[in-house]
Amino acid sequence: MSKKKRVFDIDFDEAEVSTDVPVGTAEARRGPMAAAITENAEALSARQQAEAAIRAENDALAHEHVRLKKAGLITDLIPLDLIRTDKLTRDRAEGRDAEIDELKRSIRDIGLSNPILVEAVGDAYELIQGYRRLTAYRELFEETGEERFARIPAGINAKGEDILRLYRRMVDENLVRRGVTFGEMAQLALQYRNQDPNVQSYDQAVEVLYASSGRQKRAYIKRFVRLLVAADGALDHVPAVSRSLGLAVVKRLDEDEHGTGILRRTLRAQEGRSAEEEIAVLTSFAAGAGRAERKKPKAPVARQAKTTFRLNRPEGDAKCTVADGRIELRLERDFSGVERARLEQAVAAFLEALER
Repeated sequence: MSKKKRVFDIDFDEAEVSTDVPVGTAEARRGPMAAAITENAEALSARQQAEAAIRAENDALAHEHVRLKKAGLITDLIPLDLIRTDKLTRDRAEGRDAEIDELKRSIRDIGLSNPILVEAVGDAYELIQGYRRLTAYRELFEETGEERFARIPAGINAKGEDILRLYRRMVDENLVRRGVTFGEMAQLALQYRNQDPNVQSYDQAVEVLYASSGRQKRAYIKRFVRLLVAADGALDHVPAVSRSLGLAVVKRLDEDEHGTGILRRTLRAQEGRSAEEEIAVLTSFAAGAGRAERKKPKAPVARQAKTTFRLNRPEGDAKCTVADGRIELRLERDFSGVERARLEQAVAAFLEALER
């Protein structure tokens, strides 16, 4: 009887039998498709985490950029022809600054150590700080034609900053500059008062604009504001007026009720005068010139002890009574709620109108 053949007598290589995964587990039963899906899911999760990290980093960089821009610390090289100087009135005299040549030599030798400050306005920029530096660069480029002077380093300030902060930045920077006169500071206070609707008087403009200065210095600036208002634009060489002369002129204005009119007529009678000639006029005025030119008062005539009249106003009739040394106004209105500065300004304008 013959032996039966072993049909399935196969020898398996031990290396082909995996012993890493126990027989009967889910891993042992998972096919190639499941493995691929798992790998794709893990890759997608890793990509999403990377994108989230990138977005977080970009957000942080954007916030930091905004912070630096508000602080004026974002700098760039800006073409000179894109920079305007219209927004702020400069607290310096007209004409060329004698110190520009010294600044130009420094820039030519070692470059600009302190960038100017600008604010973006459309496709251009408005100068906030650095008028002398910008002037020096413009002159250097015009004289040399070198491309290194065609663009100036500038800090880019945030848009829409409060007008007072912009003026204060310029003022505080220039107060340490040698040669800024009380007349120039008074001119700037006048311009700021006219530009900021929140400022009610020239004295208030001086107080807020020169808050970093001492009380005595602010008092001097206010006296020069008084001089400029009295001159009504007739002074041609304000920076040439010394502190002592300016105070002497204002003293005359305060003591002489006709002084304002005399000063204006005297200044306007000598158009095209030099700085020295204007100083001579002011010195003569402060010494009392012009008093004798006033007509002698006519002999007093008989008149009523007082005059009374009424003015029609939207809030009712205003009754005015005028007597020797007294003016009285009665109106159905509570004037106690009006700010003192506005009242002083209104009364001053009223008295000034009577002198004309």
